[in-house]
Amino acid sequence: MSASAHLAVIDMQRVFADSESPWATPDFDRAAAGVRRLLPAFGDRVTFTRFLAPKEPAGAWRAYYDRWSFARRPPDAELWSLHEEFAATAHHVLDATTFGKWTPELAARTGPVGRLVLAGVSTDCCVLFTALAAADAGIEVLVAADACAAGDDDAHARALHLLDLHRPLIRVVTVDELLGADAIPV
Repeated sequence: MSASAHLAVIDMQRVFADSESPWATPDFDRAAAGVRRLLPAFGDRVTFTRFLAPKEPAGAWRAYYDRWSFARRPPDAELWSLHEEFAATAHHVLDATTFGKWTPELAARTGPVGRLVLAGVSTDCCVLFTALAAADAGIEVLVAADACAAGDDDAHARALHLLDLHRPLIRVVTVDELLGADAIPV
């Protein structure tokens, strides 16, 4: 990987890994395997993100949290913890109460002419929102399809299709394409 590529690992949290959670992501383990493969190539150029409920939801978020009241927990609640596989290695963690994680902090870590590689969950929500916002800011975004997962395979495929419509701003790639002998120059 070139020094300009930054990996954002989106919301690999217990709330999405736990099969009993209303927000369970059935292919979480597949996404985790892809993330595991990507991490060594990026060294300290990795940001893990966490989706958190706001203390007091405002606007349309009030109706959202009326629907998902189980999620009205403080930031230190166990459901918001990074999955134990990643918690110890997550040196840079960005918390956000929004789906999109393209914040000033992630923008600063990525750099103005860098590339952003996205992995994590959920492809059809937080990954999608982050990719679109970063691309809109002029950052080239690479979404590692096999290091992402959604609520189901159909939602994952639809989100990847939508993202791929935004080439060349956003490219859907595989972990092998990022890391293999014929790696994408990132």
